[in-house]
Amino acid sequence: MEKFITLAVFTYPHEYQVLKLILQREGIQCFFQNETMVGVFPFYSNALGGIHLKVHHLDLSKAQEILDSFNDNSAPLKIV
Repeated sequence: MEKFITLAVFTYPHEYQVLKLILQREGIQCFFQNETMVGVFPFYSNALGGIHLKVHHLDLSKAQEILDSFNDNSAPLKIV
């Protein structure tokens, strides 16, 4: 686990579900720390420091690029 780096922090699972699917589709090694705990006890999110997106250090640049494009307001996500 020491080769995984926190790339982003989310408060609730609904904030990253589409991002999670995109990362999985691209084959990026990642996991969401505290995901299960917050799913069971949503109000624990702040106490746990949120849900941390952890990415393997070899996939960091590709994951950062995806996250940046995901957060880019000039090109909104289109779900068809």
